[in-house]
Amino acid sequence: MDFLFLDWLGKPLWMWLGFFGIVAALLVLDLGVLHRKQREIGARESLLMSAFYIALGLAFGGWVWWYMGPTAGMNYVTGFVIEKSLAMDNVFVIAMIFTYFAVPREYQHRVLFWGILGVIVLRALMIALGATIVSQFGWVLYVFAAFLIATGIKMWVFADREYDVAGNPVLRLVRRHFNVTEQLHGNRFWLRQRVEGDGRARWFITPLFLSLAMVEVFDVVFAVDSVPAIFAITTDPFIVYTSNIFAILGLRALYFALAAMVHRFHYLKYALAVLLVFIGSKIFVADALGLAKIPPAISLSITFAILAAGVGYSLWKTGGRPKSDWPVAARN
Repeated sequence: MDFLFLDWLGKPLWMWLGFFGIVAALLVLDLGVLHRKQREIGARESLLMSAFYIALGLAFGGWVWWYMGPTAGMNYVTGFVIEKSLAMDNVFVIAMIFTYFAVPREYQHRVLFWGILGVIVLRALMIALGATIVSQFGWVLYVFAAFLIATGIKMWVFADREYDVAGNPVLRLVRRHFNVTEQLHGNRFWLRQRVEGDGRARWFITPLFLSLAMVEVFDVVFAVDSVPAIFAITTDPFIVYTSNIFAILGLRALYFALAAMVHRFHYLKYALAVLLVFIGSKIFVADALGLAKIPPAISLSITFAILAAGVGYSLWKTGGRPKSDWPVAARN
């Protein structure tokens, strides 16, 4: 059993295997037990599932705190909170994707389940690449920091703009080079059918698969923000990856409760913009103060304060007011 203690990305192999075992068990429980039958997930079930995933993610953070020390534990919790918060923007986009493709609620869980498998693989590749680059070229962290500041400013400026699903270049490319059906065909991602005037049976992609592809595309777009953000907190690949995945696992469950009320959190985008600027600025501020990095406790406290302000302002601004008074992007 000595191989279990071999070093892999800075941690013993058994730690990685244990984490992937937990994730695999959760996915089997989700699809094989709780959602074997295709059905619509209600808000109550969504909130209960989300609370379970959040509790599990924080419990894992407690173990990190106990086994790896307070600094590692604080960095994990900070990364978990940041990823969870940035993923809220993902909820806005996923809701628009499902609306654009007219995906019924009973099929949305299937798309999100397979989407999470793609996220697990894509995030692993991006984080492994990022960790390798940072370990070889420490100055890349300053590039990440500058990128986060620029992204935060851009997010603030364009906070009221909607994402153009129809104009996405990946979607246009797929429609140009593949056979795509106009209507959904149950919960099928693709099917084989005959082409009029040809007589031959060919494979067709359904709108359900297109919605899955778009969810994956936009996750890559959001990962470009969130992965540098957590690397600005810590460069430990284990903490970066586990906090990311636990936060995203719960997002799928939370989506069904938030999809109907995403408009109430419209102004959270401005808080996320401020958060990205803060995370990016930390590296330059720490250098100016002659510190290795800003203490994790301070980072976590400021992160909570920024997000609490964004949520509170959103609920106050949209509460008890007619929809016509909200920004255009929040009304739809």
